[in-house]
Amino acid sequence: MSELPSAVRIRDVSLRDGLQIEEPITLAAKLELLAAVVATGVREVEATAFVSPSKVPALADAAALAAELPRFGGIFGGIEFSALVASPNGARRAVAAGLRSLEYVVSASDGHSRANVGRDSAEAAALIGELVEIARGAGARLEVIVATAWDCPFDGPTPVGRVLDVIARACDHGADRLALADTIGTTTPRRTADLIGAVRERAGDMPLGAHFHNTRGAGLASAYAAICEGVTRLDASAGGLGGCPFAPGATGNIATEDLVYLLRDSGVHVDVDLDAAIDAARVAQRVVGHELPGALLRAGDRPRGA
Repeated sequence: MSELPSAVRIRDVSLRDGLQIEEPITLAAKLELLAAVVATGVREVEATAFVSPSKVPALADAAALAAELPRFGGIFGGIEFSALVASPNGARRAVAAGLRSLEYVVSASDGHSRANVGRDSAEAAALIGELVEIARGAGARLEVIVATAWDCPFDGPTPVGRVLDVIARACDHGADRLALADTIGTTTPRRTADLIGAVRERAGDMPLGAHFHNTRGAGLASAYAAICEGVTRLDASAGGLGGCPFAPGATGNIATEDLVYLLRDSGVHVDVDLDAAIDAARVAQRVVGHELPGALLRAGDRPRGA
């Protein structure tokens, strides 16, 4: 393991990954949550997804939400808003709505890929080149996220070679950055380090992020292992909100406030205020109307001072 980086950037995914499994909430409620997320000081926010409304009804208002983003501060105001897309048509809709940072998810496993987008992994990866062209044509950038990078709810453990196949396609077609996603929250620190090492060998200096779910309680430990391997960009959501609607048993992301607590007390700088992150988790819990799993949401920060 390498030394811890001096700083880690957190991308808050509450508005997309966090809400996609929930019953739809109003645009006004989403904007309230977004305001709370922005108030934390986070510099990257995954705002929505341009996907089929019939498959993910909670995100059917993607264009309407995108129209509200400029008043929260776009990339030139210090916050980079991104949107997930699942097809070339979705990418065109996203750039037409003003998004200049796109994410394309390719499941390394065929079972999850078919459940998620109706294509096997190779068919999904074959679209990367076209998506890069759409993004570049609009002055945007494309991130390729490899889902089920460790395990699939349908196919079981994901062979490393399948992950590297997607990584190779992304690198060869000029994707701007990469991320590995533990879609169902099964990885552990050792497995995390092993896969990141293998990906580094193939991807070289390509920017690499990571996305962990805390389904089995190892999400934060795996995030820590990832930064020990040089990853400096992590996804998280307010209160641990989220889950995958196409992965049976998937539960929430690692909680933004819990991650900030861990990194801050490990001497790693993050551009997120912990108190504001806890407040955002409270807002997230209120707008979805049920208890969220974040630890600091219940316990708060540790006592400080005399």
